[in-house]
This record gives sequence, structure tokens and C-alpha cells, in this order.
Amino acid sequence: MQQLFPGEVFANTTDFDTGIRQLLPRYDEMLEVIARCLPSTSRRILELGCGTGELSLKILNRFPDAQVIALDYSPRMLQFAQDKITAAGYQQRWTGIQADFGDWANNPENLNIGSKFDACVSSLAIHHLHDEMKLKLFERIAASLTQDGCFWNADPTLPESPALAEVYKAVREEWSVQQGTNSTEIRAKLGASSTQGYSSQDQLATLDAHLQMLSKAGFKIVAVPWKYYGLAVFGGWL
Repeated sequence: MQQLFPGEVFANTTDFDTGIRQLLPRYDEMLEVIARCLPSTSRRILELGCGTGELSLKILNRFPDAQVIALDYSPRMLQFAQDKITAAGYQQRWTGIQADFGDWANNPENLNIGSKFDACVSSLAIHHLHDEMKLKLFERIAASLTQDGCFWNADPTLPESPALAEVYKAVREEWSVQQGTNSTEIRAKLGASSTQGYSSQDQLATLDAHLQMLSKAGFKIVAVPWKYYGLAVFGGWL
């Protein structure tokens, strides 16, 4: 089985966009919420862990004046995203950089991306960091935003109880069946992920723990604009 970086999920990159929609309920709706929560005045937007560029595309579609700087440590994901962004005609407004955002949190001087971002976004990436690094990353994000900047993240969260864990699992299984597939078929396309830099397999935290970390990192207003069982969009404003 091919070894993958955490977050790459599927052995073949071309399976990602279809597979993630079969695996995670309401994937597009979740990303759409992030795009909707960005102020219309957003110009410089930082994306952490851009994957195949789906969130970037939604943001560039919605904000004709926005520039997105996207970090991802996976060369194949960045190339896939670049091709997709170029095909959509947005290549002048999107910059993909191969980098580990955990390293950026610890050593921002190693990555010359500046600060003063109007917004920072992430999806299905930060949950690969352990909690101490999540907090450090949230602090780095806060330090890199403009005065009224905002941050929105879409991630799976840790169920608060075993009973909820069962509910969340059942919802995902039912979703896969509704998409005309099943979890066994989807899992056949998955690769085995190995630790890469600051990221490893799922290191889930409860939604409450995330909100506490955001407050501790300096976000004055924290919010959860969307939640669907074990998936949530959360973040806030400085």
C-alpha cells in the first residue's frame, strides 16, 4: 500500500474529490460555509493545507478581488490544485507553496509569506496536529491577521462520549450508502498515512477544546457557524 502524508487520504490523488464526498457528509456545504463567513472586503487570504484546491476555488469564485496564498506539504496535492485553479482561470490570484504549516507555526521566519492577512482558512488538515501544536498554530494565525481578521476551520471533532461516537459513525456509513457506495469500497481506495513533519494520524479534539484554544490564542469572538454530527466549522475574529 502506498505511504501517504496525513491528509492525502487516497492512494490516487484523482480519487480525492469524489472519494471525500462519499466519505464525509455535506463536504461542499461545509466548505461553502467557510467562504460565506469571510468578509466581502477580504483581499489577502491564507489557506493552510489546501489539498486539491476545492476551498480555494470556492473562495476565488466568491471574491473576485481576493488573493489566496495556499500552503500544503504534499507536492502532488499542490500540483493537482494548481492545475484545477489554472483551468478555472484563477492562476493569477492563487499561489501554492510547499510547506508544513506546523513548521510555519514554530518557525515563521523560515517561510517568507508575511503577515497582515485579512483571513485564514483551513479544512480537514489541522486535526492532524496534536493539541499543543494546534494551540501554537492558532496563536501564529492570530499574529498573522489584520486587526479585524478572521479564521475559519472545518474539521472532524472528537465525540464527547462513546454513544455520540457510535451516532457519528452510523451517520457517515449511511451517507456513503446514499452516495451509492459503501465504506468498504471507499476504504479500498485509501492509502496508509505515515507521520510527516508536525502531522500524524487523526489527533481529534472536542469542539469545546478547540474553542477554548482559540480564545486562549487571542480570538475575542469565537463561533461555530456550522455543525453536522462529528464535523464542524469553527473559528472567530480578533
